[in-house]
Amino acid sequence: MIDLILTQTLNGLASASSLFLVASGLSIIFGVTRIVNFAHGSLYMLGAYLAWTLVSSFGAAEPLGFWGGVLLAALLVGLLGVVIEVLVLRRIYQAPELFQLLATFGVVLMLQDLTLATWGPEDKLGPRAPGLKSFVILFDNRFPTYELFLIAVGPLVLLILWLLFQKTRWGTLVRAATQDREMVGALGVNQRLLFTSVFAFGSMLAGLGGALQLPREAVNLHMDLSMISEVFVVVVVGGLGSVTGAYLAAVLIGILHAFGILIFPKITLVLVFLVMAVVLVVKPYGLMGKAPIGGARGHGPAEPLLLPADKLTKLAGLIALLLLVLAPLVAPDHILLTLTELVIFALFAASLHFMMGPGGMASFGHAAYFGLGAYGAALAVKWLGASMEPALIFAPFLAGIAGVVFGWFCVRLSGVYLAMLTLAFAQIAWATAFQWVELTGGDNGILGVWPSAWAVSKTGFYYLTLGVCVFSILALRLTIFSPLGYALRAGRDNPLRAEAIGLDVMRIQWVAFAVAAFAAGIAGALFAFFKGSVFPTYMAIPRSVDALLMVLLGGVQTVAGPVIGAFAYAGLSEQLMKATMYWRFGLGLSIVLLVILFPRGLVGASLLLRERWTRQPEPAARLAAEGGR
Repeated sequence: MIDLILTQTLNGLASASSLFLVASGLSIIFGVTRIVNFAHGSLYMLGAYLAWTLVSSFGAAEPLGFWGGVLLAALLVGLLGVVIEVLVLRRIYQAPELFQLLATFGVVLMLQDLTLATWGPEDKLGPRAPGLKSFVILFDNRFPTYELFLIAVGPLVLLILWLLFQKTRWGTLVRAATQDREMVGALGVNQRLLFTSVFAFGSMLAGLGGALQLPREAVNLHMDLSMISEVFVVVVVGGLGSVTGAYLAAVLIGILHAFGILIFPKITLVLVFLVMAVVLVVKPYGLMGKAPIGGARGHGPAEPLLLPADKLTKLAGLIALLLLVLAPLVAPDHILLTLTELVIFALFAASLHFMMGPGGMASFGHAAYFGLGAYGAALAVKWLGASMEPALIFAPFLAGIAGVVFGWFCVRLSGVYLAMLTLAFAQIAWATAFQWVELTGGDNGILGVWPSAWAVSKTGFYYLTLGVCVFSILALRLTIFSPLGYALRAGRDNPLRAEAIGLDVMRIQWVAFAVAAFAAGIAGALFAFFKGSVFPTYMAIPRSVDALLMVLLGGVQTVAGPVIGAFAYAGLSEQLMKATMYWRFGLGLSIVLLVILFPRGLVGASLLLRERWTRQPEPAARLAAEGGR
């Protein structure tokens, strides 16, 4: 028994060191630049691929060849970080936080296809490290010496970082920028150079973490997303910007994961998210995190005012709706199927926008309610023998109840912490659907979820979907301009003043959370009948990311933004997939360019252009113009 405990503890510490290497870089980058770098996992993956190439070229059997390749790979990833910071991130530091996240996700898509084109789809098996190929005997059990080496790497890197930040001028500037980067700029520090150096250093740590995985696991194209989810958990649990907190969180999660496989094998898939949910509920800013300056519930500066649509916008909306109504008369079946899916996604995006735009509550796990709506419809059909009509009524209530329960915890947080807690609850819901095979069918899903006879045809189901989604989107729009919507915006812009005039901000946000979940459940139920089946992937992380991208591309602070964003994102994705096998690169490049060129989203940018075109010239300018005639 003692030997098993010791072995699992050492395995947990080795995994913790690997997590800490990557998480420390992400924590440093966020602490200074305030950017949640979604591409950090891609830098980790590139570190592994570059190390595989360099070590193979230099000679894996020689210590200089192996370790030289590992270190050079880390340095190259650091240089790539400089390129990303200069070409992309430097142009959007003043953009809202979520748009920066959107840009880094575009970089993820680009790097995925660049890696695929360079190294191919096959997994790459790395060599064992020279001098660390043997094992030691611990209570009659063999334990690899390379794992012991990794255990030592974590505290060593933590010590180096402490010395760097405490004993060097650069480290002092980094700590100062973490506390108040505006003041650092006011004191004459070159912020551009500081941000670039921090991003390069954090990228190098991610590359080093990937390179050191070479003897442990096969290098593959899925390393980035699997690592970034755990790294986000480590950074949030430790406290954003705290390197020491990141190490403590990495050790905690590494140990729990090592023993969870033995003690709680059925919750292994979601154990790290359970840990994050518990920590954030007990300590809202992580183990060693601090409340943001200016109040714990602040959401930053006031957002642009949401205004009702003018006559021209209403006319454009009516024309678009008329075209959708007439589409079955001229569109072939495959176009009609695509339009049906786009309309469902428009409602899904609008439901997320309801809490993000007026409420200022970003969610990384909104797919949970979409998936619960789909499962609600499927379970009503399979276990209750219900037809489509009662199933469509039952499904959103299941999603809404989950929104009430999850929202009660989430609205007590703000910013990235709130978003990560929504992700934790979504992963818990996904794991439940994946592993409760007796009820949900597990990975095999639930099949045979078909519409009623009158809606079986493609045209019939299209009109059903269009009617339900248009009604739901209009209901959300009316709610935005109702007293609830105005109170929600007041709590978003200045929660202290809102509470001072008698508004219960948390209760209002809680209601908005439940409403958004209910609307997403409607979209999920329609999607279940559209596909005829339901699978756990409906509530997985990629689905939540899709919804987030749709809202951001359309424009958060516009009512029509999520609808336009859904059509733009889903339509662009489909066309690129048909055009090339490297569609992710094209989609990622499009996202990056849109963020740089239209930081307010497509609809927000169009509204800004209209304001400039219709703005009357100043009196002095008008007199000068008249005098020149």
